[in-house]
Amino acid sequence: MASVEIQEVRKSYDGKTDTIQGASIEVVDGSFVALVGPSGCGKSTLLRMIAGLEEITGGTIRIGGKVINDVEPKNRDIAMVFQNYALYPHMTIAENMGFSLRLASHPKSEIAKRVTDAARILGLEDYLKRYPRQLSGGQRQRVAMGRAIVRNPQVFLFDEPLSNLDAKLRVQMRAELKALHARLGTTTIYVTHDQIEAMTMADKIVVMRDGVVEQVGSPLDLYDAPANVFVAGFIGSPAMNFLDAAAGPDGLSIAGGGTLPLAGAGTGTVTVGVRPEHLVMVAPGEGIAVEVLTVEPTGLDTFVQASLGGQVITAQFRDRIAVAPGDRIALTTAPGHVHLFETGTGRRIETAEGASV
Repeated sequence: MASVEIQEVRKSYDGKTDTIQGASIEVVDGSFVALVGPSGCGKSTLLRMIAGLEEITGGTIRIGGKVINDVEPKNRDIAMVFQNYALYPHMTIAENMGFSLRLASHPKSEIAKRVTDAARILGLEDYLKRYPRQLSGGQRQRVAMGRAIVRNPQVFLFDEPLSNLDAKLRVQMRAELKALHARLGTTTIYVTHDQIEAMTMADKIVVMRDGVVEQVGSPLDLYDAPANVFVAGFIGSPAMNFLDAAAGPDGLSIAGGGTLPLAGAGTGTVTVGVRPEHLVMVAPGEGIAVEVLTVEPTGLDTFVQASLGGQVITAQFRDRIAVAPGDRIALTTAPGHVHLFETGTGRRIETAEGASV
């Protein structure tokens, strides 16, 4: 196991425009760090630079304290699992898992032991003599992970390994990956565009946009105190609601009508952020009045989309409320769960009451 230090790393393909713009991330030894962001944000490029599959334009990457900028990929002591399983169809599962060890001329007895140990960890003991075509998608992904485990690397790198699986299997594999990390304790860097994967598996999340690291923190830190509108909207499902408002001594006057109580917000135009689960239904005449557009009952929760002066917002209720499209209802916010952002820059506003109010 080893720590990974990324210091002011840049990547440019044309020598003029940086695809990665001075990224600095510290991955503690034994931790599980997720890189998240929309397509094209640079997360996979950064992972490939750690692996040595992309050259570094500027900055420094260290693994275990050693600078590896110019070290060949095979000498970095990392193992990478890709979105595509890339299994050899003519080889058995055991042969696939032990292939890299055979290339490195390890003794047959050692290869057999490592493959057997990895198969036991991943529940593949009964499949070692089968071929990839005889396995399900989830089992093939386990084989790809097994191929990485047998190398006993200092660092695991995962590049969207679950994106080819169906929804039910993704949930199962998330739990298996988290349990695997808890068992092995190997430093892991995991790239995904799915923030639910990042929230449920990682110790630390790195949110990226356009090659820039927007915020780094624990899943709940990012959820409870997003640094800006982008992070607030990206982390959380359903996404946070954003409303234009004017802050004043009596609270927040919402564009479209209504007032939300909030002390210490100062004065001026702000962007108000409220998560769907923090909206509360109140008596008519209180809070903000909205018109119901859709109602989506899921059994556990009821999601209501509503219109407020042309803005569409989403509310999440645990109760099975009796509302229908076209109804008018009144909403307010749960105490302590309003987020304020600068209208122009999108940066978080700290208020007299703390980071979130």
